[in-house]
Amino acid sequence: MFLKSRAIALAGCVALALGVAACGSSNDNKSSSSSSSTSTGTSSTASQGKKIKVGLVTDIGGLNDRSFNHLAYVGLQRAEKELGIQGRVLTSKSNADYVPNLTTLAQQNYDLIIPVGFLMADATDAVAKQAPNAKFAIVDVDATGLKGKPTNVEGLLFKEQEAGYLAGYLAGLYAKDNNIKVISSVGGQKIPPVDHYIAGYQAGAKAADPGIQTLNGYSQDFVAQDKCKEIALNQIAKGSGVVFQVAGQCGLGALDAAKEKGKQGIGVDADQGYLGSYILTSAEKKVDVAVFNAIKAAQQGTFNGGQDTINDLTNNGVGFGKLNAKGQKYSSQLQKVAADIKSGKIKNIPDTVK
Repeated sequence: MFLKSRAIALAGCVALALGVAACGSSNDNKSSSSSSSTSTGTSSTASQGKKIKVGLVTDIGGLNDRSFNHLAYVGLQRAEKELGIQGRVLTSKSNADYVPNLTTLAQQNYDLIIPVGFLMADATDAVAKQAPNAKFAIVDVDATGLKGKPTNVEGLLFKEQEAGYLAGYLAGLYAKDNNIKVISSVGGQKIPPVDHYIAGYQAGAKAADPGIQTLNGYSQDFVAQDKCKEIALNQIAKGSGVVFQVAGQCGLGALDAAKEKGKQGIGVDADQGYLGSYILTSAEKKVDVAVFNAIKAAQQGTFNGGQDTINDLTNNGVGFGKLNAKGQKYSSQLQKVAADIKSGKIKNIPDTVK
């Protein structure tokens, strides 16, 4: 699933794609095309500006992942309504769709293309090189670290470790009060955006309860819920009383395991409290806000190409969702920790899982 090994193949694939709007088999083309959708929401608000076209390419979790792909779409819809832009969404069913989807939007002269997710890094790097007049704002990727050093790509980064720390601190407080010795996390893949959350979660939990034990596992999948559920069930069997999911749609299976076994769950990216009263809170990553701001900047001519925009607690780029009944008693403590992170009193939150 990691893309580094595909870099050379991608480069050739992009060159062909830009010439014939295709890359791979005819089945790949058909899948990519049939998975696209066009958003046509309009509004006559006073804030509308230049009529630019913005295309969004989802990762394989799709718009129904109830997580970061969905949030990116929410940001696009908001821009359609408030800024008057024209939006389009192309859904990736597999990583073979990344290059064709990005290339399609570049060929159709979209003013801004938004690839959603770390796994599209190499594809975006390759397409951006072949389409230097297109602008890209990629979620969860450090633009300065791309191999081709493209100046037409902006990175939309988040300090997920801050949101993870808050979720972990809450989990630690809850565990300590309820004589729970173990909490856990289920990640999709061991990639930076996932590990930032988990490292922060573990650090926050140990700050609240130094004696807590943390378990962690990776499903190697962001879609198949049964894989995450199995990992979570194994963690619960080892004593975990709180399960934090960091695996997109797959992670919903981990939360289902917590519900099934009467444990507390912690959602990710979006506020997933709607899943039920067992959701202690959610570690939020405001992808919708970042996407909207990137679109607004592109419309205003202030696109941040070749650089990164960092979203953290200080600019409301990350945070935590609503607290359930069992989490409410810790609200003031959690607010204080958030304030201490913003002020710099709490610093050097780890972002690497050992």
